[in-house]
Amino acid sequence: MFRSLSAALALVLSPTPTPSAPADAVGAVETLVLPVEDIIGEVESMDGTESESKQGRQVTVAVTSDVLFALDKWQLGAKARQRLGQVAEKVEAEGAGGVVKIEGHTDDQGQDAYNVTLSRRRAQAVESVMRGLLSGAGVTLQAQGYGESRPKLPNMIDGRPVEKNRAKNRRVEIVFTAKQ
Repeated sequence: MFRSLSAALALVLSPTPTPSAPADAVGAVETLVLPVEDIIGEVESMDGTESESKQGRQVTVAVTSDVLFALDKWQLGAKARQRLGQVAEKVEAEGAGGVVKIEGHTDDQGQDAYNVTLSRRRAQAVESVMRGLLSGAGVTLQAQGYGESRPKLPNMIDGRPVEKNRAKNRRVEIVFTAKQ
């Protein structure tokens, strides 16, 4: 037993020779340059109606339109105003001031022109409420409607509609710059 243990120790402790390339081996060395994508983490509420992502200092809070508006409407109800109050508190607490963008989005249902108009009206309705909530925060609000041109998730997969994705694409995003 003593012999096998010392042989094992000798093998483990002895240096391993570095392999060398054969003398006749020839090859070109190429530099690989690959793009690096930013990793954007997203935190979503348990019910999926609100999410928050951060890229650098830019914070995006997305609230699904199903929470804020009735179908094909752009008037905000009391619950929607309450939810926007929570978002305004976040902007006041974490925001660096400056421009706060309010971006309206729809799913792929309906005509493009209708969706752009609906998303713009929804963004403007949110802007109007946020203006009252952020009156002393030193921010400038900008509302824009994008219709279905910037989906968060694919509306269709394998030629089939995905209602869960469509629901997340119907949203209003509040985008602000966080303090350092």
